[in-house]
Amino acid sequence: MALTILVLAMAQNGTIGSNNQLPWRLSDDLKHFKQLTLGHPIIMGRKTFASFPKPLPERAHIVITRQPTYEITHEHCYVVHSLPQAIEKAKALHEGDHYVIGGAEIATQAVAQDLIDKIWLTRVKAKVAGDTFFTDIDWSAWQEEESKQYVKSEKNDYDFEIVLLNKKST
Repeated sequence: MALTILVLAMAQNGTIGSNNQLPWRLSDDLKHFKQLTLGHPIIMGRKTFASFPKPLPERAHIVITRQPTYEITHEHCYVVHSLPQAIEKAKALHEGDHYVIGGAEIATQAVAQDLIDKIWLTRVKAKVAGDTFFTDIDWSAWQEEESKQYVKSEKNDYDFEIVLLNKKST
């Protein structure tokens, strides 16, 4: 069964972005993201898509927007107008898992609508300034399955951990 998985990097104060960019440089986290998502559809909002210099290789991009005339001319990029439409498109394109990658509004909707099966959470071990936050989640509904620690280095601006969370059974 294909899973809908949220991929999220978040500072201790809930910051996930600044000026439509990640507010940190975490090379090891980007490698993990690439390893997870390569060959799988990625679902995102229009602003997240716009933050990329170009579409990420070897991944279908499903972009959610409220703008009825919004178009993308890149190959393997699709425009939809709701999160359920995005998930249906991902399932039609690929039998395996698909990843919701942001931004905050899309992530919040996905969790609130109970559409997420697992979360890959990068916990940045710092309070980081930003203008985009993800705070509207009940973390007690999720159980840690595995985690890996990373230390600040020339490639990583902060100490962080990458955690796989499973939704608890109700």
